[in-house]
Amino acid sequence: MTTYISILRGINVSGQKLIKMDVLRKSYESLGFQNVITYLQSGNVIFTGKEVDTNKLAQIISGQIEKDFGFQVPVIVLSVDKLQQIIDQNPFAKESDKDPTFLHVTFLSSIPDKYDLDTIEEKKFIGEDISVINNAVYLYCPNGYGRTKLNNNFLETKLKVTATTRNWKTTCELLRIVENTITTNYQFSSPD
Repeated sequence: MTTYISILRGINVSGQKLIKMDVLRKSYESLGFQNVITYLQSGNVIFTGKEVDTNKLAQIISGQIEKDFGFQVPVIVLSVDKLQQIIDQNPFAKESDKDPTFLHVTFLSSIPDKYDLDTIEEKKFIGEDISVINNAVYLYCPNGYGRTKLNNNFLETKLKVTATTRNWKTTCELLRIVENTITTNYQFSSPD
């Protein structure tokens, strides 16, 4: 069994696309996934399942959510290694002058083909930083993510890929939960 992290976009925001986490867990379990754990109400789900391409898993999960809840939700699925790589590559996390409470990661469904970084950077406010590395956009928003123009809708339009953003604390916590889950499952399944 392989452990995955899925990140849903746009649920439980401003009273839209409401999904209770216990019902979401059951939806995942109906697909045969095991060890389903949700984190926060924004749609972060850790689960184990057979090894399958992450893009295919995203389509399967999105289809099940539409069937169970009656609306479409973009889903991005990551392997543990991919999440670790995204965390390791954050250029701003290593800068001591950057407060980690203002760091965010915008996860992209795929690596963008062509985009004009200069046009994107024109939208930055003073003090903000942005870096696009593979299928992640790293943001530093010292005025708050709610005030930046470098939001999901803007980045999706400019990069032409589906995106969803998590703050740095949530991103790191997802990896911590995964590591604890893997360790716990290993301990229970290994012989004495």
